Order: sequence, then structure tokens, then C-alpha cells
Amino acid sequence: MCLLFLACAITNCKGKNKQTNTIEEAPATPRPMAVTENAIRITTRSMEFQSVDTISSGWNTFIYDNLSNEAHFFLLDKYPEGKTIKNTLTEVTPVFEEGMNLINIGKSEEGFEAFGKLPVWYSDIVFSGGSGLISPKLTAVSALHLDPGYYVMECYVKMPNGKFHTLMGMAKPLIVTNRNSGNEPPKASVNIILSGEEGISWDEPITKGKHTFSVFVKDQKPHENFLWHDINIAQLDTQANIEDLEKWMDWSHPEGLITPVPNGVTFLGGVNDMPAGSTGYFTVDLEPGKYVFISEVPNTKEKGLLKVFEITD
Repeated sequence: MCLLFLACAITNCKGKNKQTNTIEEAPATPRPMAVTENAIRITTRSMEFQSVDTISSGWNTFIYDNLSNEAHFFLLDKYPEGKTIKNTLTEVTPVFEEGMNLINIGKSEEGFEAFGKLPVWYSDIVFSGGSGLISPKLTAVSALHLDPGYYVMECYVKMPNGKFHTLMGMAKPLIVTNRNSGNEPPKASVNIILSGEEGISWDEPITKGKHTFSVFVKDQKPHENFLWHDINIAQLDTQANIEDLEKWMDWSHPEGLITPVPNGVTFLGGVNDMPAGSTGYFTVDLEPGKYVFISEVPNTKEKGLLKVFEITD
């Protein structure tokens, strides 16, 4: 559930049907990867996004360094004309605090009713991709195509007390200008199709080493927790429990998306929510082991939105 995405999803369901604060200075990742010189760098050290304020439209590569002690991601929300993050603080944040406080004390029905107070203009937000979840001290690399406009970058993972990171400071404006970057999309080694009807599928064997995955969103829809399907990749060790992970990925579960992540799970990135017909890219360097692709929606296994695979030497 993205803090801002849930707002739009609930509004759409009722009306339009549109689509620990410790600072660390450690190196970002033991999985270095080549990226373009003009990539957009984003850094989180505690509960913030450090990055440029303005970028060109078109294709851009984003390098997200998570130097903090918690898992994060970034999602880019394209706002309707005339609306800014100031509108979020005055018209949205109070509603979310009320709704989430009710959900956190077990009053889910009242909490979702409170979200009905959100402003109608949220139905015009376009969710335009971002990184998947990335574990502490690692780096996510993704490539997105962005139209000109005013965006808000956010992370809605939850604190141990259930508060969204968005409410803790992880919301930053980003201006995308009319000037086109002139960049081309990266060349993919594996092509993924992401579908709420057909699940996650891909066209080539996934082997060890660096891969750039393309993600084509064949269709899109709000699921039971109001979220669209995205894709996250994680490495699983022997302590990992798939059932625990599946439950954790659903924000509407009382323990969903709450720090810390389930035991034995290391998130490596992916591509966040995008409209149907969109394509995004993510790059990872994979070592032999067990991995999973998973979306942030309920019942991922039965929907084909949870796929486990292994890489051998």
C-alpha cells in the first residue's frame, strides 16, 4: 500500500475507475554494477531521500543507495496539475494518521472508512514506477520512462509502531521537465511479463551474474488491499519462510510491511507500481542461491504473483 497510492485507490473504488533513524555512512552495496554516467542518484541514510530536485523527462536510470538500517523503496507519484506536496500535508496526512491509527489498534473497518475522507483529486494521480524493496546497505538500480510533471517520491514501508515511512519524512517533490533526456531504454537479458490475471512469467533462464530485467505490465487493477501489482526480487536463505514473506508483503495485514523484514529475506530491488502497458527495468547481480519474485498484494501464490527460482553454479 503506498500512502499516496491507497488514497487514489480508495477514491477510485468509490468513484472514478482509473488506473530507526540511525545514520550510517557505510558503503552502499557489495554488489557493484555498471550504470550510465548521467544516472539519477538517490540516497537514504535514515528517513529521507537525498537527490536532485529536477530531472529530464523520457528514460532515466535511477541508482538508489539504501545506507540506512531498514528496508526501503521509492515510488514516483505524478500529481495532477496544481497539486503539490503541500496539498498532501494539509489534505491527506491527517486522514492517513487517523485511518492507520484505527487499523493499528484492530479497528480496520473504521480505519478504511476514515480513508473515505481523502480528496477527490487523488483519483488523478499516476503511479509511474520506482524501485522495488531494497534491504539495508544495498543498492537498487532501475530505469523508468517519465512524462513531464510534478512528482512526489515516497516510501510507505512501516515503522515498528505501524507508522508509514512517508509520515516520517520519506516524501520528496521531484520536477520532471519538458526537456527529454535523450536516453534509450537499457538492453534486457530477461524479459518479464507482469499480469494480475496470469501472474509473473519470463522468457529466458535466469543464471548467475548481472542481469537487466525488463518488466512489461500487461494489465493492472487494484487488489483486495487496494494496491496494483508490482514486482520485487529477494534472495532467500535457509531461514526464509515463504508463508511469512507472503503475509508480510500485504500492508493491510497487521504485521504487513512493518520493520524488520522476515528472517532470511534480502530484498534486491525490482520495479514499483506502473500503469498497464508500461515497461520498466531493474538490474541485479545474482549469485547462486534461492530467489523469489513477489508482488505487494494479498494471496500472491494463488495469483501467480509469487515465483520461487534457484540459480546454480
